[in-house]
Amino acid sequence: MHIQIVLFDGFDLLDAIAPYEVFTAAAMYSNEEVTVKLVSAEGKRLVTSGVNHLQIQASEKLDLSRKGIILIPGASGSVHDNGSYSVPVKLQQATETELSHLLKEAMMKPDILLATVCGGSCILAMDGLLEGRHAVTHHMGMDLLSATGAIPVNARVVDDGNLITGGGVTSGLDVALYLVERELGPQIAHAIEQLFEHERRGTIWKAEGNVPKESKHENTVEATRQPSTIQSNEIWDFQGKWDTIISTPIGKLSVLIDLSTNDGQIVGTAKQGEEIVSLDNPFLEGNQLKWSMKVTKPMRLTLKFSVSIDGNQMIGEVKAGMLPSSKLIGHRLT
Repeated sequence: MHIQIVLFDGFDLLDAIAPYEVFTAAAMYSNEEVTVKLVSAEGKRLVTSGVNHLQIQASEKLDLSRKGIILIPGASGSVHDNGSYSVPVKLQQATETELSHLLKEAMMKPDILLATVCGGSCILAMDGLLEGRHAVTHHMGMDLLSATGAIPVNARVVDDGNLITGGGVTSGLDVALYLVERELGPQIAHAIEQLFEHERRGTIWKAEGNVPKESKHENTVEATRQPSTIQSNEIWDFQGKWDTIISTPIGKLSVLIDLSTNDGQIVGTAKQGEEIVSLDNPFLEGNQLKWSMKVTKPMRLTLKFSVSIDGNQMIGEVKAGMLPSSKLIGHRLT
């Protein structure tokens, strides 16, 4: 069994090193050859972690010709601001490197098992690689999985066939132990637990067995919200074409928003470049207009908008899961 743990600038140390130790211990207990490498998308280099900028040596380039396991850690940084040291920005930056192309190729290879710890699944999600797949990440990033079309599962470890994902930072131990059990057997995994004096915790969810009946109590307010009907005495004027700019952590996006009514219902479209998408369920809440919509650029996301109007000016914010809120400003064209 060959394991490659991928390091990228800003990676979380525990996400990577805890599995590294588990797999190294597996090599001691197994009659099967087990090798584990710390690699990077660029090749042999010192990789700066997100924990006090500690540098760890990646010994070689991620090799997709080697069958086995590829494990992607999450990032470490601030979760309370939108700056360059924040976790969402570091995860996004990882998708803008050669790692993005390598992971897309790895997902297509039948002899490669892809695993993630914490925000590692968000890297895959931001690249549109988890659409329709069951996955978990840190609890603060679960709504980002939804925004990218993944199916979030509240479990410690989620087994979706050739994709294994883990929850928050310490789940790296449980992900690695589960992989050892799956690939080498429960006795070896148990021996490692005893060695580390660690008892695995949380639920391991698998995409198999009978599907439970949907509970009516699980319906969210947003899912059951009815489209807003505009009353004749409402004077809040949002209709028209709006030229807007969304200031995201990865640059400014120009979006043309067209708002109108049809039989008393709010309707609209948004155009970014040549792509035109419909606004999903626009509704009024106080003096704000809110809606969601799916986009494919700069990544596949479901964005949630909240805007207000002052004359011919529009101002608001755009949110996608754990990604930092982006400011929106615009003016009416017609």
